[in-house]
Amino acid sequence: MAGGDVKHDYHLVNPSPWPLLGSLSVTVLAIGAVTYMKGLFGLPQGFPWVMAVGFAMVIWVMIGWWTNVVREGRIGDHTPVVEIGLRYGMILFIASEVMFFVAWFWSFFEFAIFWDARVGHHWDSANALFQEGLDRFAQFPPQGVTMFDPFHLPLMNTLVLLLSGTTVTWAHHALAHGNMKSAKLGLIVTILLGLCFTGLQVLEYSHAAFSFDGTLYGSAFFMATGFHGAHVIIGTIFLFVCLLRMYAGNMTPKKHLGFEFAAWYWHFVDVVWLFLFAFVYVAPYLIHGPGAGGH
Repeated sequence: MAGGDVKHDYHLVNPSPWPLLGSLSVTVLAIGAVTYMKGLFGLPQGFPWVMAVGFAMVIWVMIGWWTNVVREGRIGDHTPVVEIGLRYGMILFIASEVMFFVAWFWSFFEFAIFWDARVGHHWDSANALFQEGLDRFAQFPPQGVTMFDPFHLPLMNTLVLLLSGTTVTWAHHALAHGNMKSAKLGLIVTILLGLCFTGLQVLEYSHAAFSFDGTLYGSAFFMATGFHGAHVIIGTIFLFVCLLRMYAGNMTPKKHLGFEFAAWYWHFVDVVWLFLFAFVYVAPYLIHGPGAGGH
């Protein structure tokens, strides 16, 4: 080993400014968000420039940090042992995202079962037997809330997202077998389907007969579906970056870990939507029909 070099399968990362800059960026974004929504440090509510600066800093850090990671992979720092660690990291990241959605589903069912405690009754009177909880769910959402027909736009969005799951699998399979033309085509179709999903959701929101701050159902609905919509946008950007890298020749049948992670993320988004479609759209609609809620 010439020059005292140590040969091993691990990647010792060079000193990097990105962790510190990332922490500072998230801090600025958090302070800006609180200021924008509530007011802070003498700044009035609705003062958006601090949040905008924080958001721009976060985007800058993400681009710079991930550019370094891509460069490390291209020069061979991502050995098979390092790739195992990266896979575990992506799995844990997706697991943390799952827990985000567990929180939204938890709040939705808590609102549905214990709505009477939230509209003026005591928690003790609401905390009854399971069957009584089911009866309360049958009275949710509240009167005057006209729900979406899940078998119109929401069903179309479901089919679009499920189709995108098949096309991203097609692209991944083609890339693994060296068919770059099919891989690029499958990825382009997936990105277009992701854009279609986002466009249809914007159209759906524009026809909503309830608002975020008007009812318990509205707040739970927009938090859950809106958070998922943000993930679709992030996943679409993730896939678009993979497409650019594919055209740049940065992905091969043996080395395409970034695309593999993008495919995992996209399938996670697909599965979450199926649960949202079933429990947020279909279940309340089948209980109440197209009209108003129960109480």
